[in-house]
Amino acid sequence: MSHLTPGRLPDGTAGPDTGASAAEGSAARRESLGPGRSGRFRRRYPRGARCAAAGATVLAAALLLGAVLLPDRLESLAPGAFLRLPAEGIGLAALLLVLPPRARPVCAAGGGFLIGLLALLKGLDMGFHEVLLRPFDPVLDWGLLGNAADYLRETSGRTGELLAAAGAVAGALAVLALTTLAALRLTTVLTRHRRHAARVTLVLALAWLICVTLDLRAGGVPVAARTDADLVGERVPQIRASLADARVFRRQAARDAFAHTPPDRLLTGLRGKDVLFTFIESYGRSAIEDPATAPRIGAVLHESTAALRAAGFGARSGWLRSPVTGGGSWLAHATFRSGLWISNQQRFRTLTSSDRTTLTGAFRTAGAWRTVGIMPGVGRAWPEGAFFGLDHVHDRARLGYHGPGFGWSQVPDQFTLEAFRRLEFGRRGRGPLMAEIILTSSHHPWAPVPRMTDWRTLGDGSVFRRIRKGGASAEEVWRSPESVRAGYRDAIEYSLRSVVGFLRRYGDEHTVLVFLGDHQPVPEVTRNSPRKDVPVTIVAHDPKVLERISGWGWTEGLKPAADVPVWPMDAFRDRFLTAYGPQPG
Repeated sequence: MSHLTPGRLPDGTAGPDTGASAAEGSAARRESLGPGRSGRFRRRYPRGARCAAAGATVLAAALLLGAVLLPDRLESLAPGAFLRLPAEGIGLAALLLVLPPRARPVCAAGGGFLIGLLALLKGLDMGFHEVLLRPFDPVLDWGLLGNAADYLRETSGRTGELLAAAGAVAGALAVLALTTLAALRLTTVLTRHRRHAARVTLVLALAWLICVTLDLRAGGVPVAARTDADLVGERVPQIRASLADARVFRRQAARDAFAHTPPDRLLTGLRGKDVLFTFIESYGRSAIEDPATAPRIGAVLHESTAALRAAGFGARSGWLRSPVTGGGSWLAHATFRSGLWISNQQRFRTLTSSDRTTLTGAFRTAGAWRTVGIMPGVGRAWPEGAFFGLDHVHDRARLGYHGPGFGWSQVPDQFTLEAFRRLEFGRRGRGPLMAEIILTSSHHPWAPVPRMTDWRTLGDGSVFRRIRKGGASAEEVWRSPESVRAGYRDAIEYSLRSVVGFLRRYGDEHTVLVFLGDHQPVPEVTRNSPRKDVPVTIVAHDPKVLERISGWGWTEGLKPAADVPVWPMDAFRDRFLTAYGPQPG
């Protein structure tokens, strides 16, 4: 038989198997017999081997089907999402059936790996939609994973952070390995039963086309799915835009109306004043307008407006649109300071390596203020402080707090403000101050929330230990959307009372307070509202300070009216510097 052509009968006619089918038959025999212990098991227990093989095939098919049909949002994660016909799976099966034998394993492994990658991307999208109300950006968002690790370290300790990181890496590798192995397993089965597989694939393809043509739906979801194809179609333009974002941003940053303003012409309308820029974490429009929070927060703002008026202070309030929502506070802070739209970490790094004039930096450039930062959320070196024009930064360690932490926030807002008074504001013989103060008690998870206490008893913060013990745990707060909104409402109320209490207690005719939110809270509170508006308020004892912004159309008091025009947050720097100084050259 050595002289015969493979795949031919002795008379030279074509046999039932070509070279390809012979190779497939060989592969099938190896599959059925197998080397070593596996082969011996199959020979000794053929029924058990068949059951195990069938089980492995079913699991592989279920894994790939689940990965392909996995949605990218938690609210879409329901059983009906997985009872659909995936175009990607049908297309991959058809491709494997027509490829030559040698190319099939390579294509199967690549397809399985790609399915795993897209499943991981959809998992990241779920997390980003839940916190930031947007999908994950594969080009610009990797730095945010480091911030997520920092959050875990603050809330769960170093051990919790390491365990979560190790679990995430191991889970990602497992997904990629399992989807790749599952694709190889199904390729073997398709090859072994090629005729039947071709018929089934053709039927499924026709069924998919019929479902698309008739727009058949189950529970409002199309039966014919193309989840991964749509995902890739959406991400390709996004990736292109993200790659081009650096060039676009450099052009925007090159335009700076105040780059060459002489120091003596900066902020002339605020000379001799103490100017305090205060961010209240997650203080968004929802706090003022959502039915679950509006009554209490509205009452606090109304009461505080009256109390400040009695103390001689006036106030004007408006709205700013933040570049972020749910998180990314430092991006909002940078947008407010720089007059540029800082919506991602790449822009932030580009900004902080430039010579851009920032709002806080303008006070130092003017030479008439000592500029300080009060940063209870900063627990390590923060070199960006010098770029933002701060002469000195008081981070968490320098505030002198020895009380308990409150969720992510380690220092209660009332203590942060009292530490500012002790370290800077209350010093005798000092000159005018410009301070940027970050208040963190309203940072989620809002469990437990501090309570106001007598300012005279704050001491080193030990007084908060009993308050901490009586507070709700994160598990209690996050057990339902209603309790989450209640926790958020209590935290915002505490922060507002801290700010107003400080101003009433220590403010004078030279004090100007600008306080605002950095972004809206997480979607559990906003009910997935796409609005990114935050309140902003300017409070001053000197009426001339508020006269300078009389043309802004802001509402009198601490609560902005619903119909006040919303400015993008990056517009504030130029409007503020223009209002309190000469027009830029």
